[in-house]
Amino acid sequence: MKLLLVFALALATTSADLLSRNVVHQRDLTFTPLIDGRITNGKDAVEGQFPYQVGASFSSSKGSWWCGGSIIDNEWVVTAAHCTSGATSVTLYFGGVVRTSPELKVTVSSSNFIQHSSYNSITIRNDISLIKIPSLSFNKNINKVNLPKKASSYSTYAGDVAIASGWGLISDSATAVHSKLQYTPLEVITNAECSAVFGKLLVYSSTICVATPAGTSTCQGDSGGPLVYGNDLIGITSYGSSAGCESGSPAAFTRVTSYLDWISANAGI
Repeated sequence: MKLLLVFALALATTSADLLSRNVVHQRDLTFTPLIDGRITNGKDAVEGQFPYQVGASFSSSKGSWWCGGSIIDNEWVVTAAHCTSGATSVTLYFGGVVRTSPELKVTVSSSNFIQHSSYNSITIRNDISLIKIPSLSFNKNINKVNLPKKASSYSTYAGDVAIASGWGLISDSATAVHSKLQYTPLEVITNAECSAVFGKLLVYSSTICVATPAGTSTCQGDSGGPLVYGNDLIGITSYGSSAGCESGSPAAFTRVTSYLDWISANAGI
């Protein structure tokens, strides 16, 4: 949300073609991405259901914002680059379903962030960051999610149903992040379907999108959080439509299989 105005202005100068389209047919709709995420019309999670889920309260001299993240190792959390961008520190919440009652809280400075060096806030490309944390002791409520195997890099996951989770707002009319962890199953769609809505300048091979039927989606507050298929982290919540999280437009994630080498090079995983 904090980057929406900046992005809209930048996009106006970057892509006159996108902005000149008439909003008439669904396939021609072009929305300014809303950089944040939440679970709308989701379900309450129970203790231990998503032990890899992390809550993240980022701070800067200009304010603070809430995001999500995923434990991928006992010393590493992965999140979105637009979450770490501009932050001076983050307090991470582990092992809780109620947002304000985690099993463990850890605060680290931005010196522990590894933000992708080619992250572009205008095109939302390479929207991924790592956060180094003190070593965690895993238990039933705090544990890692698997990264996909290298062989999975050839899979688009289109047609598969994955699970998104987070504490974000639960409707377009809500004004604060939710108190209880929410989750929802979402079907992965092809990038061609996604780019028909957002445009080819915003959807890459490193993007993975889901359908959001019946107003069930990710949106503000869930940015950086997980999209998990089976036991594998396949997506990191990146952006949705400024038309609203209940609008039925796709939701976009950073495709984790595109960054396995980057994660390995920077975190050794």
